[in-house]
Amino acid sequence: MSIKSPQESTSEIAISKGWVQGVALVLVFGFLVMGILAYRTYSDSMPLPQQAVSTSGEVVFTEEEVTEGQQIFLRRGLQQYGSIVGHGAYLGPDYTAEYLRLSSEHVRESLEAQGVADPQTATREMLRTNRYDPGSGDVMLTDEQIAAFEDIRGHYADFFGVDTTEHGLLPSKITDPEEIHALTAFFAWTAWASAAERPGHDYSYTNNWPPEPRVDNKPTADILVWSGISLVALLAGLGILFAIYGRWSRNIGWKGSESPSLRFLQPGAVGITKAQKATAWFFFVVSLLFLVQSTLGAAVEHYRVELSGFFGLDLAQLLPFNLSRTWHVQLSLLWTAAAFLAAAIFLAPIISGREPKRQHWLAYGLLGALTVVVVGMLGGTAVSIFGPEWAKGSIFFDQQWEYLDLPRFWQILLVIGLFLWIIIIYRAIRSRLRTESKFNMPWLFLYAGLAIPAFYAVGLLATPETHLTVAEFWRFWVVHLWVEDFLELFTTVMVAYVFVMLGVVRRKIAIQVILLDVILYSMGGVIGTMHHLYFSGTPVEHMALGAFFSALEVIPLTFLTIEAWTFLQLGARQESRNSAPFPHRWAVMFLVAVGFWNFLGAGVFGFLINLPIVSYYQIGTALTANHAHGSMMGVYGMLAIGLALFALRYIIPPDRWPDRLAKLSFWSLNIGLAWMVFATLLPLGVMQLWNSVNLGYYEARTLGYITQPGNVVLEWLRMPGDVLFLLGGILPFVWICWLGVRHGVKATVTRMEPETLFVEEHEEAREDRTGIVAGTGGGTGSRYASDRRADGGGEAGP
Repeated sequence: MSIKSPQESTSEIAISKGWVQGVALVLVFGFLVMGILAYRTYSDSMPLPQQAVSTSGEVVFTEEEVTEGQQIFLRRGLQQYGSIVGHGAYLGPDYTAEYLRLSSEHVRESLEAQGVADPQTATREMLRTNRYDPGSGDVMLTDEQIAAFEDIRGHYADFFGVDTTEHGLLPSKITDPEEIHALTAFFAWTAWASAAERPGHDYSYTNNWPPEPRVDNKPTADILVWSGISLVALLAGLGILFAIYGRWSRNIGWKGSESPSLRFLQPGAVGITKAQKATAWFFFVVSLLFLVQSTLGAAVEHYRVELSGFFGLDLAQLLPFNLSRTWHVQLSLLWTAAAFLAAAIFLAPIISGREPKRQHWLAYGLLGALTVVVVGMLGGTAVSIFGPEWAKGSIFFDQQWEYLDLPRFWQILLVIGLFLWIIIIYRAIRSRLRTESKFNMPWLFLYAGLAIPAFYAVGLLATPETHLTVAEFWRFWVVHLWVEDFLELFTTVMVAYVFVMLGVVRRKIAIQVILLDVILYSMGGVIGTMHHLYFSGTPVEHMALGAFFSALEVIPLTFLTIEAWTFLQLGARQESRNSAPFPHRWAVMFLVAVGFWNFLGAGVFGFLINLPIVSYYQIGTALTANHAHGSMMGVYGMLAIGLALFALRYIIPPDRWPDRLAKLSFWSLNIGLAWMVFATLLPLGVMQLWNSVNLGYYEARTLGYITQPGNVVLEWLRMPGDVLFLLGGILPFVWICWLGVRHGVKATVTRMEPETLFVEEHEEAREDRTGIVAGTGGGTGSRYASDRRADGGGEAGP
């Protein structure tokens, strides 16, 4: 019988198995429900008729033409100009609401001309009557509906064919009559589904959205009831949270009081590996993408005050609104994700205590691949929006759904790159994984990292040809689950690991925080994804479950806010115990800002628009943009910068570290973002919501309303915040990242003490970290397998 050596033995799990069982229960339940909802999405969404026909059997448009219209809508970037069933950009109209309004007005006028006694009632009855035949797959349209279709087709021919940039689009954007016909058919289909009653119910396929009194579209009983239930769920959940926290507050959350006394080794006395030094180039590219993305955001904002000019320049000739916004949205995802990838590469050798040979070449290769994806996205979407005939239908050029805009080839390449990244991470920490329990921190790090490519890849199921409702279901797995749940999980793991490595918290506490976050986020976040699909043609249970569980998403954000002060004091407490300063003040400050914006931007602003009754009137308004900016930049942007500063603190020589620039960047970014939100986006959103309720949703989404003088003044008020954000926030960050590239210290090590992250410990601190009794030396007394290795770090090779 062979006996395992200390190097081969496996560490026991550091926490109670009840935590693991709780995580498993929440995830199994959440994804089981999501599986059922996926089945219901495919089986009972708004039907796409094979043909729309007249009473005499004449074909008005076909299923193929609707699908072609959908592809044109995406290919030409129109979802980055206006929206469809509420989802898309906010400058142009919602085309579902616009078609419904134009068609109802045309039908009413036709009935008036025919001498119908009550044309308004007749119009409601005509448009709400469902003439879809499931057997034949055809939907029959009345003569008045067909006449409205032909008239509206002319409207869109004029709108998209105008030879100026007066709408913020390219001149003569779409002039082909067949493309106009297909595009109008796509809009007509969604408008038909928004008014025609779902069989067996008194509401439409889209739960009576958009609000339109001309067809009797008003909030349903489900919208009102589930809004009330959501509020009750939130209040009950918060009450339970505070009760649990009050009873067991010493056993959950970040506990600085549990941390040992130690002294931090200062930057300059620390060696880094070649792969760690390579991350300086990652962060420099990240900073440049951040700069470009925010500059494009300024251009997007300017279109709201001056549609056809940019301080005298006809910007839309070269950079129309929809191209600006496409790049702005895509780069926001790419630069933050790239920062997380770089931070993981930086942490990996510290986790394992070693760096495999040629790991830095793989890191540079990944950076090159990401650069190719960025360039391909920029070029491909530009070609798609400008629309040359030779590029139509190409996987290299055709733009896709909002947030997944990059053409198919570059999307697949990005997924491959993300999986290559996880292979790089696995290669770096595999020696550590062999000796650890499957639920200790190295494995949690790998699991969280693996979720990033896995859940981004789900977006591949939403193709330009996919049924609209089905595509919405899968793309929001990326928009919500990937961004708001699993990126959140991965960042929680990285932050927890950083504080464990610094010796600020114990591993057991860190693992508990990670698993608690998984439970709290996934309890509401997985099924809560459905709050995006209230009005996308899904069955009503999507709205019911989405409303209830999305309300629970506020609970973990409240918990993080409660813990923010403890988190802020972790480094300060260590600093006060000894003369060596805490080297990561501004990195930690950015992490504290993440907690603030997580609660405000994601929690408060998110819950504000997630209630079904509020979403019914506000979807696609400035309140949506308010939530998006507060959560995306406030949470993931601040976190990306904080992780970058953490790594760069060791890459940049101490005598060149610009502490004042880090301080300037922190305050400028946070003040600039707060200015953007409170001076412009929030008041604009509230005013637009009021107008949507009082005057009508269609009216609140028109260019005429958006460009009213009062709104324009609010838009201009945003400029000081934007200038501060760009000049005081981003430019100093770019310079700090450049210092990492230009003056980075030489890579001198391939091994290091695992999981100690450059701290010099007292004997008592080492006992707390390893379990080895002070004064007894190494031995095998540690409960952590990595601390029982004979050489402390394994071989330098792969």
